[in-house]
Amino acid sequence: MKNGIVRFVVLLVFNILVLLVIGWFTPAHVGWSALWAGIVLTLLTMFVKPLLTRWIGGRAAKTAGQRTRAGNGLAQAGVVLLIAAIVWIVTVLVSGVRAGLNPLAYILPPIILAAGWWVYDLIAGRVESHAGALYDKATGAGGSVAGTATPPIASSPEAAAGRRELQDGLTDEQRRMLDDLG
Repeated sequence: MKNGIVRFVVLLVFNILVLLVIGWFTPAHVGWSALWAGIVLTLLTMFVKPLLTRWIGGRAAKTAGQRTRAGNGLAQAGVVLLIAAIVWIVTVLVSGVRAGLNPLAYILPPIILAAGWWVYDLIAGRVESHAGALYDKATGAGGSVAGTATPPIASSPEAAAGRRELQDGLTDEQRRMLDDLG
C-alpha cells in the first residue's frame, strides 16, 4: 500500500510538471487544469499504459524477426508514441485541458509526454526511495520524526516482562511452563 501511494504521489508531481511544460511549449491550454489532468494522467500512466504496452507491444513483437535492428528501434519508438498519443487524447477528453483544432496540440504533447516517461524511468528509483523515506518519517513508521524525542522506557516489572515477551513471543507464564517441561 505504501509503495503504491508513494509511486502515485511522485508520478502525480512529475506529471503535473510535464503538463505545465506541455502548456508552455505547445498550443494546448493546460492552466489550472494541470491538477485534475495530472491525476487523470497519473491514473492512465499507472493502469492503462501497461495494458496498452502489453497489447500493442505484443503485436509489434510478433513481427520483430522480419525487421532490421533499426526497424525494431523505430517500431518501439512508434509504439511508445502511439501509447502517449492515446493517453494524451484521453487526458484531454476527461480533464479541462483544451487542445482545440490545432494539429500541433495533438502532435507535440505525446512527444513531450514520451520524453517525460523516459526521464521519469531514469530517476524513478531514487525519487521514489527518497519519497518513501519521507513518507515513513511523516507516519512514524521508519523511526522517530525529526524534532521529537522517543518516550522514556518504563522500568516497572510489567515493562520488563513486556520487553521479554517482545524478544521471544512468550509470556512469563508460558516461559515457566516450558522450563518445567524440560
